[in-house]
Amino acid sequence: MGNLARIGVAIEEGLLEKFDRHIAKRGYNNRSEAFRDLIRAELVRSKWQNPDAEVLGTLTLVYDHSVRLLNEKLTDIQHEALHSVLSTLHVHLDHDHCLEVLVLRGKAAKVQKLADTLISTKGVKHGSLTMTAAGEEM
Repeated sequence: MGNLARIGVAIEEGLLEKFDRHIAKRGYNNRSEAFRDLIRAELVRSKWQNPDAEVLGTLTLVYDHSVRLLNEKLTDIQHEALHSVLSTLHVHLDHDHCLEVLVLRGKAAKVQKLADTLISTKGVKHGSLTMTAAGEEM
């Protein structure tokens, strides 16, 4: 951590009480670290708005593997984007359902498009993309 700067923030009492309860549940020892995390999260979120920004992401998919040719379709889509897919994890949930987690890297627009393509593939029941910035940018 670099040099620290102190700031003053005026917050409505009721809002501060809710915030204190929230950060206590999350395990924060103090407000300062919680505020720093909120600021970092907002800066990362704003980075995604730039389609050319380099991002990392995880895409979680739950799908019905008994849907005809779904495994092949998902694999083909990933192979077409092989430079964006860093890693995958495949878990068998039950007889018909699988969970797949992909680690993605690339331009924000390209990562989002790949996620949208995979999520919208017939047989995928749920998908969720979480993007972040590389650590040195935070």
